[in-house]
Amino acid sequence: MSVESVDFKRIKPYGDTMNDGAVQLSFSLPVPHGEEAREAARQLVARMGLEEPQVYHMADLGEGYTFFIVYGRCAHSVDFTAIRVPKVDTDRLDYYGVNQFIRDRIGRKVVVIGACTGTDAHTVGIDAIMNMKGYNGEYGLERYPEIDAYNFGSQVPNEEMLARAMELGADALLVSQVVTQKGVHIKNLTELVELAEAEGLREKLILICGGPRINHEMALELGFDAGFGPGTLAPDVASFIVHELERRMTRARP
Repeated sequence: MSVESVDFKRIKPYGDTMNDGAVQLSFSLPVPHGEEAREAARQLVARMGLEEPQVYHMADLGEGYTFFIVYGRCAHSVDFTAIRVPKVDTDRLDYYGVNQFIRDRIGRKVVVIGACTGTDAHTVGIDAIMNMKGYNGEYGLERYPEIDAYNFGSQVPNEEMLARAMELGADALLVSQVVTQKGVHIKNLTELVELAEAEGLREKLILICGGPRINHEMALELGFDAGFGPGTLAPDVASFIVHELERRMTRARP
């Protein structure tokens, strides 16, 4: 079936055939491995509303836990045409385009600082954006000649992050949050915005956050200017920064 023939007002999961509703779930239950466990998983998926649930695989995890892979069919659909998701709306420039944009329209180097703040010690995200070697074929911001990039690593207190921003005259502040247990990322990001507002720095900084459970809508709700999720590369972030910086500079001119 071609894409042209898909009914975008009634989208369902696709498995072997269009609109068959096929879904695969994986989960663990705190029950001992056995046929009772298999039936418990089947009944649980049925109560989730999936039709014809079948336990395709189960494995003993030891100590009374069992892992399952279950297939089922979803009876529901969504209207894809009615979905509206806030997204970062910026013309994407490549490495060379960002640097040329800064030379032509900013007229000075752009200062960007980044870190994993609070108790977060996972630097893989911020390193992918900041580190000179970059990620997935794209240089990190440290490689951009028109950007002064400072990566402060992990577990940086919000107060220290803002102090360094003032010290370095930062234009943009990048915060990576990978640890999300018990909503700790929400608390930490909220605290940073509140501190920036209390110090009178909020309007002077472009605040950007990112991580596996971050999206643009969440970032805006928390008081940030942009949010980037999985798959983001350095040019995505750099493009937003330079366009937003130019917008603010234009607005500030008499």
